[in-house]
Amino acid sequence: MGRDVEQGAFSREDRVRYRQKVRRCLDVFALMLDDFGFDADRPMTGLEIELNLVDAAAEPAMRNDQILADIADPLFQTELGQFNLELNASPRLIEGSGFTDYEQDLRSSLSRADERAAKSDATIVMVGILPTLTERHLVADNLSTDERYRVLNDQIVGARGEDIELDINGVERLRTHTDSIAPEAACTSLQFHLQVAPDSFADHWNASQAIAGVQVAIGANSPFLYGRQLWAETRIALFEQATDTRPDELKAQGVRPRVWFGERWITSIFDLFEENVRYFPPLLPICEEEDPVEVLHAGGVPQLGELRLHNGTVYRWNRPVYDIMNDRPHLRVENRVLPAGPTVVDMLANAALYFGLARGLAEAERPIWSQLTFSSAEENFHAAARRGIDAVLHWPRLGDVPVTTLVLDTLLPVAAQGLDGFGVAPAERDRLLGVIEGRCRTGRNGAVWQTETVWAAERHRGMDRKAALHHMVQRYAELQRTNEPVHTWPVD
Repeated sequence: MGRDVEQGAFSREDRVRYRQKVRRCLDVFALMLDDFGFDADRPMTGLEIELNLVDAAAEPAMRNDQILADIADPLFQTELGQFNLELNASPRLIEGSGFTDYEQDLRSSLSRADERAAKSDATIVMVGILPTLTERHLVADNLSTDERYRVLNDQIVGARGEDIELDINGVERLRTHTDSIAPEAACTSLQFHLQVAPDSFADHWNASQAIAGVQVAIGANSPFLYGRQLWAETRIALFEQATDTRPDELKAQGVRPRVWFGERWITSIFDLFEENVRYFPPLLPICEEEDPVEVLHAGGVPQLGELRLHNGTVYRWNRPVYDIMNDRPHLRVENRVLPAGPTVVDMLANAALYFGLARGLAEAERPIWSQLTFSSAEENFHAAARRGIDAVLHWPRLGDVPVTTLVLDTLLPVAAQGLDGFGVAPAERDRLLGVIEGRCRTGRNGAVWQTETVWAAERHRGMDRKAALHHMVQRYAELQRTNEPVHTWPVD
């Protein structure tokens, strides 16, 4: 969905032509998987961070256009809300000191962007959901001015045919309605990209699905929305509901949601693209001039533009990606389950855990997905979103086990082995996995720190919830700049 979209109204002919073109692309993709040379010699990684802009009072700052113009860096882009930015780190290998390179580049880019944002009386905060957002902020008028967001909003709301209901029952309960997808802008995530070969894609995707609950539990950082304490990672429920194109009747019929965990382990990346085409009607039926069959027969690399655009409007928590770089096609798993923040070092610790576990489990002698049912993996995912670091997850041979015990006793050694397979320097490996260990031993991640800080402000400072949330965000922003892991932050 990163591409520009100018067309706002689509005819029946547009949709018919697009559907035909998507299926033609899918057929070409199948041929390519059989005998095309995909780039997979040295697997690259990538990451994206969605960011929030706040003013001095910790309120969302609706001015990403001006701030982006001041930053003037192609690594920064718009996101859905006017208080959002996205930072796309340059892809790289993580062997040796690759994580340190990421850390230095990210901190430098964020520091420079923060300096530019200050010219517009704003600062950058990395958090899964900005706790000071209210319903008056998340309205259609506050969508970014880029036309593609307006078109996407119109298509999703039009497909649903009625207001979107938000109903999240956690520590407290939120029930409300919205006439736009603007609440999705509250969901600011951290996304990892892992380049893989076609013949190992299924193993890495299956492994990513199996550990999604673990990732969310350990990395949860989104406990508040509209002033209420909901799930430890409320972002999961909010994103699933805020982009749901199905009215109640289609839900009752079992129609798949566009924000989707999936429903089975796979044997090929083709399974996922084929499901996307089979189950989901197009939202943005925009056709390219390319004939992928002609390009393939001529010895070129097809762009498969329609298939890629369609894939970008199905929001799998682990998304398959086909892309082209330096005239060579490659495949990636895009891991989308985690929130942004709290600090750069926390996010890179999350990256080390993900990359290490994905590889370690993908290369294991007995695949985890041959022992764990897919429904258990999905139940783990939502249990982790609700309970965070206090979650109890189901794991083969262990049964129901606290996630901290599972990570400390079973998964950290697997992650270390996986990072060794990438050639990560031992000191890098131990430093970042040590952050994960620290969270597990203290029982504190971003969500826990946020809730403890708000409770302290309410009980000891006499603040009401609104004042406590603003106080917490201001303190969060200060501590974020130290780059000290969140499990070491004081609660004051």
